[in-house]
This record gives sequence, C-alpha cells and structure tokens, in this order.
Amino acid sequence: MDGDRVEIDGGIMEGGGQILRVSTALSCLLGLPLRVRRIRAGRSQPGLRPQHLSGLEIIRDLCDGKLNGGEIGSTEITFTPGKIKGGTHIADTKTAGYYLVIAFTFVCLLMQVAMPCVLFAASPSELHLKGGTNAEMAPQIDYTVMVFKPIVEKFNFTFNCDIKRRGYYPQGGGEVVVQMSPVKELSPINLTERGTVTKIYGRAFVAGALPIKLAKDMSAAAVRCIRREIRDLYISIQPVREPDDQAVGTASGIIIVAETSTGCLLAGSSLGKRGKNADKVGIEAAEMLLQNLKHGGTVDDSLQDQLIIFMALAKGVSRVKSGPITLHTQTAIHFAEQLTKAKFTVTKSEEEDPSNDTYIIECQGMGMINPNL
Repeated sequence: MDGDRVEIDGGIMEGGGQILRVSTALSCLLGLPLRVRRIRAGRSQPGLRPQHLSGLEIIRDLCDGKLNGGEIGSTEITFTPGKIKGGTHIADTKTAGYYLVIAFTFVCLLMQVAMPCVLFAASPSELHLKGGTNAEMAPQIDYTVMVFKPIVEKFNFTFNCDIKRRGYYPQGGGEVVVQMSPVKELSPINLTERGTVTKIYGRAFVAGALPIKLAKDMSAAAVRCIRREIRDLYISIQPVREPDDQAVGTASGIIIVAETSTGCLLAGSSLGKRGKNADKVGIEAAEMLLQNLKHGGTVDDSLQDQLIIFMALAKGVSRVKSGPITLHTQTAIHFAEQLTKAKFTVTKSEEEDPSNDTYIIECQGMGMINPNL
C-alpha cells in the first residue's frame, strides 16, 4: 500500500494483460486506488499495448476515474476510481494510419474487464465495443455467446450481446453491443456435476474473399476427428459465409461446443490463416474439444479463469470442477484474493477414475452489494 493505494506487481505469474483486467475491474468495483508497476514485464514488448489501454480507458470512463500513465508502452499506471455509472459507453482503438496493425483490440477482452463493473452500476448500461471479434490470443465472440454467456448467467444476471459486425486481424473493425442491467448481488454457482455429453454443435465460418468450401472442409474434418472418439452422437457443425456487409476483412475459423446432461458447455476452436489447410483448422478445434472433455471437468480451459472474478464477488460459496488449473486461473485467483475478501481453495478432485486430472475450485465470495440499488 502507498498511503491507501494498492500496489500491484504486473510482472508476476501470467505477467500479461489479465493482471490489468482483474485488478482495475476490482479497483473500480471496490473504490480502491491502484498502482500497477512492471506492466507486462515478461513480454517481448513490455508495457501497455493498444488493447490494454482500451480496457483501462473503458474502466476509467465507466466510473469517472483518473488514470495516469495511460500511454502505449507505459509500464506503470495509477488509477483512482470514481462512482460507477450506467448509460452508453463506447470503447474503440483508433485504427487509422500507422496504428493499423498495432492497435488491434479484442472485443471479448474489453467485455471481460467492463462487465463485472456495469453489473454494479446505478442504472442499465450499453457497451459499444469495437475491434477484433475473431482473432488469436483471445476468445472468439462466438465462444462468448455460445459458452461464456449461458454459464456466467448462472450467477443470476443476464445480458444481451448483439454482434453488429465481425472484424478480423489486422484491421479489426468489428462492433458488438452489450446491454445489461445492474444487480443487487451475485448468487454463487455450483458446477461440479459434468453429466454425459448429449449433443455437439458449432459453426465453421468464412468471410471476405474465402469460398464457402473452406467452411465445409473445416466442418467435415472436425466431425471425422470427433467421430473417432464419440461414435453415437449427432454432430451438427454449420458451414457459414459471413455476409459482406456484416464482416470486415478476410478470415476463417471454427468453434465446436459439447453440451452435457447437466447443462455444462465445453468448447474447442481454431482460426484459419494463410497457408494453413482447412482440414487442419477443423481437426485442431476438434482435438481441443476432445482434450477439454477428457479431464472430466465441467468447464473448459478458456472459461476457467473468466469465472474467477464473479466467484470472488458472489455472496456465498461457489464450486467449479475443472481440468488442470491454468496459469491464467492461478493469476486471477491471486489478484482476486489480494483485492477482495474472497477466499479460494483448489483441491484435487476425489475421482472414481484416478486417471482424471480434475480439481475443485472453491470460493467463499465477498458478497459484493450494489450500493446504488
């Protein structure tokens, strides 16, 4: 602490943008002034990149906060939050001119940082998030809609996510509008029973100059790959060509979701790139899905860390069964515990099948109450 300012080391553990997202969202929610040093110290380009700066700016605007050190490349920021307000907020990186490639913002990462905050605003919020919707290094927007949304809504809130336009690397140019109303408090979740897989579905997309045949090839290769392990289940992966007026740039990719008898959703996804065979893209996504199904957890690797902040804020005990704990999840837990009164424990799950590498993440949440409602 520096006076009453919380000191955060941005170079430890995962050492990337996630530390900024978790700590600034909690700073905003709890009214804690913050200093983050050594931002992204372990990365090849340390300091703030455009997507991190966009995340900081949306948090600042959500609560009329004060941000110092908010420049590209900055390795230290101080943030003093104000009062969270509802209304319309626009997050965009200026992608004109020389910013074209470096100012690539991931819509889903902006959503991750803003969403916990607007849940505790005084009135409903509408977030206009602009940037890349389907790109490496962040969840695809389809994952957010198909997996993250239905699971996170178990904390007892709902939101609407309208994909106005898809944007791909390097231009970005996508736009997603998120609408949500504030809540008094979050309920805990209990995701410990996996159940059996009841259906597998997904979408394989192409956009821009690419032919629909590529989407069909990705889909067919993914189905063949899954069939080797899961024979008797109906699999529906729709090949889609994104309408030209609803997509910026040229891209291809696939997401496949497995749904279980207890309402769990686990996914695998992959993106095409120049020189990468369409079959390989489909097989990559299928293998990721099968890997996520193999460990016996109720959430996949991508969802694990995204639930931590909500578990920390909820009132009561949340329990989630997962596969091996990722570094992102360990990092989220570390900073959630540092900034809130939440207490996490991670224990090896007592499985009937000892070959399953599963864990129970348990959290006694802080029971955040919305002071505005």
